[in-house]
Amino acid sequence: MQRLVGLLTLDSLDSDLFVGETPEGEGRLFGGLVAAQAVMAGIATVGEGALHSLHAYFLRPGHHGVPIRYVVHRIRDGRTFTTRRIVAYQAGEAIFSLAASFARPEEGVSHQDEAPGAPGPEGLEDWELLRAKMLGRPEAVRSQPIDVRACDPDDPEGKPQEPRKRVWMRPNGPVPDDPRIHTGLLVYSTDRTLLSTASRPHGLPWGKRSVASLDHAVWIHRPPRFDDWILYASESPVAHAARGLVLGALYDRAGIRIASVAQEGLIRIPRGA
Repeated sequence: MQRLVGLLTLDSLDSDLFVGETPEGEGRLFGGLVAAQAVMAGIATVGEGALHSLHAYFLRPGHHGVPIRYVVHRIRDGRTFTTRRIVAYQAGEAIFSLAASFARPEEGVSHQDEAPGAPGPEGLEDWELLRAKMLGRPEAVRSQPIDVRACDPDDPEGKPQEPRKRVWMRPNGPVPDDPRIHTGLLVYSTDRTLLSTASRPHGLPWGKRSVASLDHAVWIHRPPRFDDWILYASESPVAHAARGLVLGALYDRAGIRIASVAQEGLIRIPRGA
């Protein structure tokens, strides 16, 4: 967790120009990290107001071990709402684009649907252990900054399941008492588990699918506090032409809805799978 918090601390080169480090690793860089760093760059240019929504496109795969440059465009500074557009560049190419809106707190209407029922996270199997078992590779367990516990594991034999999933998520370690960091961590985590939900009715567990996030939207309804378990419920109402749409909702342990998410992603069956 300390490493991730460090990655969310960007270097400022100018008032609207920031650089974020990326970890060493294999394969594509996790898109949630790029989204979270872009959010942190936008936050750094806003005097008052908290992030309430973002709409993003993943343009190119990111690479490990290569810094990312974030350019912030100040679209509007209003009384209540502030708008920023952030573009991420790596090795001279745009890899990610994000529009973010910030709002000052305001009294007004408030309601929400009831949180879905779910077993508590205690006793549920770790997401990484489940993944390694399904791949048949015990050594494939990865160290992750976010602990994920699955209420509805994918069928290991690849039997089709309903496109719905519930997981619990919690940081793997202490989180600084900084609302900006809690927001960044929440955005980071919203990119977890979604495309596995859209893969379920097609019987595509780990090892039988190739997925990539295409676009991502988050609406934050209440100031996030991400130092305890959060329930992430998702469903996929439609998929076509190798693209799946997933809708998600995040609730704290008291059942309060913190955020809503929408993502479209690419889902392909690898050759020979």
